[in-house]
Amino acid sequence: MTTSTSSPPITTPTNDRARWLALTTLCASMLMIVLDSTIVTVALPAIQTDLNIATTSLGWVINAYLIAFGGLLLLAGRLGDLLGRRRVFITGLTLFTLASLLCGIATTPTQLITARFLQGIGGALTSAVSLGMLVTLFPEPHHRAKAIGAFSFVSAAGASIGLISGGILTQTLSWPWIFLVNLPIGIAAILLALRLLPADPGIGLRQGADILGALLVTSGLMLGVYTIVETTNHGWTSPRTLTGGAIALALLTGFTLRQATAPTPLLPLRILTYRPVWSANLIQILMASAGVGFQVLIALYSQQVLGYDALKAGLALTPTTLLIGAFSLLLSARLITRYGARTVLLISLTLPLAAFCLLTRIPTHASYLTDLLPTLVLVSGFGLAFPALTNLAMSNAQSDDAGLTSGLFNTTQTVGSALGIAILSTIATTRTTTLLTNGEPIPDALASGHRLAYTTATAFIAAAILLTFALLRATRTPPTTHA
Repeated sequence: MTTSTSSPPITTPTNDRARWLALTTLCASMLMIVLDSTIVTVALPAIQTDLNIATTSLGWVINAYLIAFGGLLLLAGRLGDLLGRRRVFITGLTLFTLASLLCGIATTPTQLITARFLQGIGGALTSAVSLGMLVTLFPEPHHRAKAIGAFSFVSAAGASIGLISGGILTQTLSWPWIFLVNLPIGIAAILLALRLLPADPGIGLRQGADILGALLVTSGLMLGVYTIVETTNHGWTSPRTLTGGAIALALLTGFTLRQATAPTPLLPLRILTYRPVWSANLIQILMASAGVGFQVLIALYSQQVLGYDALKAGLALTPTTLLIGAFSLLLSARLITRYGARTVLLISLTLPLAAFCLLTRIPTHASYLTDLLPTLVLVSGFGLAFPALTNLAMSNAQSDDAGLTSGLFNTTQTVGSALGIAILSTIATTRTTTLLTNGEPIPDALASGHRLAYTTATAFIAAAILLTFALLRATRTPPTTHA
């Protein structure tokens, strides 16, 4: 995307070693932030017992983080363009690290959920500008593809790594350590960022940050996810659910209208006129909903139905994490360079599609080797799909809008993750509750609920494949833009 407003010069490392070290810092910071979206999943039973959290409030230990994270990404990305991406990145990393300390020492549900919300704010500031800095660091297509492969590994495997590390820390130490372990990592990342990441002063606050737009989109997303989560208690067609959904839709509609009329919009709608941008973000919502929702559900299934402890439930996902890493780090750049990002995306999505089809028939007393392991291997196709999609979404990002484009892409990933967890968990819970009311044994009712949720995940991936085929074909020169 071209722009009429020139950014101040960015001091980019010219030494290859410095660039790859800077990328390592970005990936390590992002990994710490991404895995915190799921690291608490396997620790939820211990947290509930220790802090005496009501079952109806337990989901907010996860959702408070995801809502703050997803709701603020657009504003954070734009702030990176205005104030400088390194400055916003380090500010967010500092807040995230301090909030992790507050999570680790929390003694009441309110303290923990509040600290998780602060973590989400810090995570949004950090992650929203990361892809923008990556694009600046690696302007060459082949090197950028390799860098995006490494970055996408963090996004695709972070949830699995969170489940594994959460299980290990909870089982061997105690649940506060899933947060306290962030302190040395965060401090080291801040020091490395100050030294390695390129300095960029930004285009200046005179361009505006659209606070009203940020309030509208954040409140709309928060209310929307809250409404979905609460369907477990109130049902999908209850007046409370319908009212909450209508208000959330109105807030998001107001945000769209604000972007069309504001002199300095948070999300200039011109960006969405370029097909690869809006279609890649739409596809990502579906992919993230299915992928992250699966990782949370499979951890719960292994504990609730198969009787695994927290450590075993986390370690069960090791094959997925290892294969996603191999695909993202070793194969994605080579395949994308040779065959094109769209082709790689289409082919790789057939693997998780097959995995979810198998999971729709998973038995109550499943065997790990014959029932779970094949699906864990197939779902690792996300390790190729996410790098390909990221390349498509960021392929024409220029300096002035790189933070905004990065923020938008991270927003749809996080919103998709939050919606996937909420929708799939609600479907599974509703189905299970209905069967228990009808007298079904608990294991059978739980397994049936999970099968219905995986059927929904299958539909999400099938839709993503169809949209990729239909929308990501023709390319054209991006429209001229104005910051």
